[in-house]
Amino acid sequence: MGFFDVFRRKPPICDRDGLAQFIDEHAAFLVQKGIYEYSRARAAHYAKVLMSEQGFLDAVERSRWEAYPLGLAMVGELTEGILRPHLGEDRRAGLDALIAIVLDVFDRYPVPAPIGETAWREARAELSRRLDLVSLHPPKLAKDIAAPYAESYFSLMPIHEKLRATEFPTLHNYLKATLCNMHDELSKRIDAPAVADVLRAGPL
Repeated sequence: MGFFDVFRRKPPICDRDGLAQFIDEHAAFLVQKGIYEYSRARAAHYAKVLMSEQGFLDAVERSRWEAYPLGLAMVGELTEGILRPHLGEDRRAGLDALIAIVLDVFDRYPVPAPIGETAWREARAELSRRLDLVSLHPPKLAKDIAAPYAESYFSLMPIHEKLRATEFPTLHNYLKATLCNMHDELSKRIDAPAVADVLRAGPL
């Protein structure tokens, strides 16, 4: 990437591929940034040493893959909330198509070695179930989407549970703020009527 690429406006999202790319990148960013920032904060002056230890790096690798489906669920729900007003009577069909896109994103990745086949398949099924439940309630504000996921996410931090401080509210607030920023970005970049038409066409 060239220096001036930093200042270029990100491309609009108007099709299935663009939406999938947004969901993938932002789900990964959401969970990985929190894992690394929390770990650095807990390690304090020893952060550089901790980040170079293989045992810790292995724990981070496991944590980020375990957390990735949670990130997909949160960003998927955020996306559905933006698109729902444009789907009208086709809301259920649109959700089914969006779930298919999110699961296709999940399936881009081979089974992570630290997770294993069985747990990875279970994570996929749980992701599908969580997204299906979105149809049972009105769209949430972006800051409220994290609430059902925050404790599970916090439990995945690669720091021994006996060493974790009472920082759950801080991590929860991180998720809320980041999801609000993602909502603002997606709202500006997405051509919602065009993407709604794509979803109405159903899963590929």
